[in-house]
Amino acid sequence: MKLSSFLPFAAVALLALFAGGFPTPVRAAEKAVYQCPMHPWIKSDHPGDKCTICGMDLVAAAPGDAAIDPNLVVLSPAAAAVVNVQTSEVHRGALLHTLRVAGVIEDDDTRHHILTARVPGRVEKLFVNYVGAEVREDEPLAIVYSPEMLTAQREYVQRLKGGAAYAASDLSAARERLLDMGLTEAEVVVLEHTLEPSAFVTVRAPMTGTVVARHVYEGQQINQDPAEAASRLFEVGDFSKMWFIFDAYETDLAWLRVGQTVAVTTPSQPGRIFTAPVAFIDPNLNEATRTARVRVVLENPDRALLHKLTAYGAVQAESPNVLLVPRSAVLRHSGSPVVFVDRGHGSYAARNVQLGRMGDTDAEVIAGLAAGDRVVTEGGLLLDGQAQLAHAAVGGDEPRNVPGPTVINAAPVPLDAHAYSLLKTLAFAAADSAAALANDDLPHYQKSLPSLRAALAAYLDGYAPAARTPLADSRDTLVDGPDLRTARRAFEVFSTALADTARDNSLPARENLHVMQCPMSPVLGVGRWLQRDAKVHNPFFGSAMPHCGDEIK
Repeated sequence: MKLSSFLPFAAVALLALFAGGFPTPVRAAEKAVYQCPMHPWIKSDHPGDKCTICGMDLVAAAPGDAAIDPNLVVLSPAAAAVVNVQTSEVHRGALLHTLRVAGVIEDDDTRHHILTARVPGRVEKLFVNYVGAEVREDEPLAIVYSPEMLTAQREYVQRLKGGAAYAASDLSAARERLLDMGLTEAEVVVLEHTLEPSAFVTVRAPMTGTVVARHVYEGQQINQDPAEAASRLFEVGDFSKMWFIFDAYETDLAWLRVGQTVAVTTPSQPGRIFTAPVAFIDPNLNEATRTARVRVVLENPDRALLHKLTAYGAVQAESPNVLLVPRSAVLRHSGSPVVFVDRGHGSYAARNVQLGRMGDTDAEVIAGLAAGDRVVTEGGLLLDGQAQLAHAAVGGDEPRNVPGPTVINAAPVPLDAHAYSLLKTLAFAAADSAAALANDDLPHYQKSLPSLRAALAAYLDGYAPAARTPLADSRDTLVDGPDLRTARRAFEVFSTALADTARDNSLPARENLHVMQCPMSPVLGVGRWLQRDAKVHNPFFGSAMPHCGDEIK
């Protein structure tokens, strides 16, 4: 092994000079062997000999004639006193980690409204003309003059006055148009009593909250087209609850769970800590930053937390009952973690370990140590220096024999012969039921349904992994009526899940079945079913659209 630095080398030399003893590698032998503290490969069988390189006295190694174990370092009592080696016991306990993050205070997206113009016109009056104003639900924000509103009200009043001359549907349509254009139910009732049309529309707050943005001024023309910026009037947000949003890196996700308490601080509120649980962790990572957004919902009754504030969070994460080793005991050799284990009587063995998560003071041990082992927490660098000298002398390898990562077979488990047989029976029963629905034959479908339910139950009960698939949701939802529409909607969900399961297990190709897909099915939008023949017979629409769909492979 190569020397990593001069410091361990010099420290070991000082031990030899001032402590009267020297940490030496162990030899298992019957005969005394003497070696140079500075150059361990210089050996002799005679006491008092000197090193041929540096002239130092050779010191006694452990007796024996076996090869030196470069991973074992032995200290004399005097050397141990100088090195001041301290150890700690490996034990099981809670791994604690404080995750510190930075984020932004946002308003509640579920309570954020953008008000757009329902009708084209001109802003006649603004009741709220600055950002940050607090408004109440239904409070007027602006009055818009709109000739189109005047025309629509006149048409409705005309139908009201016409009475029986107009159909009830025409009157209802005219009323609905007024509501769509922005009148409230109460304003329509007033119009029905006064019969006095008006060209003015009052824009009202959709909820109690804070005006986040104002896009119009008095006298400004507005457009009804929502694709144009001129249609936007106001944005209102509810600041009684705020969101603390931060980005979590992939390594942080190992510590984060929904429900963990987060302590949030912000420079604008010194001395105050806002605590709340993690409410949501986005399952989609940002491709550029490789982070996931995490949300914490904070109560904000006094509006102390302002919109877009910079904030900082501390998450106290805990993983209970894991094997722990102090972080101070872990050294690194070419990126591999190594610890020195106390063997007793001044001997310490270097050992590779496999670590998991790193806590604040401890590290999680996956392999290489056991509870009760004592590891060196202070003085390890000096021991490591001597071990490196020994490796250089004998050409030994770094300590190994640590189990590698656990290999998990994540490939789908293929169906065994029994499960495949159950799935085959279910697939053919579903194909026959689909044919009955495609022919609009409800009695035939109702007659086939008991066999279909029995085949489904046999597959779910006979193949345990199936209980965790979408097919399990259809166990009690397949209904036989009371009409074709109801039966078809329940069958569509079941049939699509079954078709996907059959394709995953190559059943259609092996059993000469055909998988069809409808691009406009009534429930799922895209539904699939199994057929015995290759001509499309759509069970979701029947005779209304018998050939809607295509075969998929």
